[in-house]
Amino acid sequence: MKINIALLQMTGCGLDKDASRKKGELFCRRAQTMGADIALFPEMWSIGMTFDDPKNAGNRERWRKQAVSRDDQFIDHFRHLARELNMAIALTYLEQWDGNPRNSVSLIDRNGEITLTYAKVHTCDFDVESALTPGDRFPVCELETAAGKVKIGFMICYDREFPESARMLMLRGAELILTPNACTLDDHRIGQFKTRAFENMVGVAMTNYAAPQNNGRSVAFDAVVHPIPDGASQDTTIVEAGEEEGVYIAAFDLDGIRSYREREAWGNAYRRPRLYELLTDTRVEPPFVRSDATR
Repeated sequence: MKINIALLQMTGCGLDKDASRKKGELFCRRAQTMGADIALFPEMWSIGMTFDDPKNAGNRERWRKQAVSRDDQFIDHFRHLARELNMAIALTYLEQWDGNPRNSVSLIDRNGEITLTYAKVHTCDFDVESALTPGDRFPVCELETAAGKVKIGFMICYDREFPESARMLMLRGAELILTPNACTLDDHRIGQFKTRAFENMVGVAMTNYAAPQNNGRSVAFDAVVHPIPDGASQDTTIVEAGEEEGVYIAAFDLDGIRSYREREAWGNAYRRPRLYELLTDTRVEPPFVRSDATR
């Protein structure tokens, strides 16, 4: 069973949602011709990851009005497109919410139905993302593709820098973790993302904005480090893009991942959760105290 994830590496169109819709559709159509089962957008595509100055009340209100509900025409357009192309679409947008909006992704199946919506949990409260409402859960869904069923979860950008995000998704059964992104991907962040795949025995795929908005390097890693029992380790890189715009296909062997998870030592095989109570303690001690942090 093979699942092809199309990494839609693009530059954004700012607050012009109509331009974002048209460009997003064009790239989705390209992905479908390349055999994609799922097309993955970079972070907050509806407004090109644009933020106005949060200190300016007028600008902030104008920015808040760019948020869309799940029944907005922008999302409906991609629901119809998914049905037409017989391809799932992981669409990112600024989501209308009570109070401040959310940084969200909705997974639209090939029948045009929204099967899961995830809002970024680890918002960058030290930056402009303090204007967002954080998500409060890590959901996983079973997606029906033309190739078969696969369990999907999401992280968004800064989420991937916390091992708990991927760990929660693995514990809920995720086989693939999809990650919309919008920041510079250096070697450290790429290595960190690769580690999330290794320690949880999940496939991971990330789409970033192309240069000059960010630096591209959209990337995907396999879960399978040792392809046969007691075999030598292998490079798990499936694809790593350059800086330019493009559609990059990451092909995952789900049968291989499932077989590997049944025999290897990571994931949830030998954990000691009874000893991890400090992980849920909300107290923060120096040097990690930050006045702008929310819990």
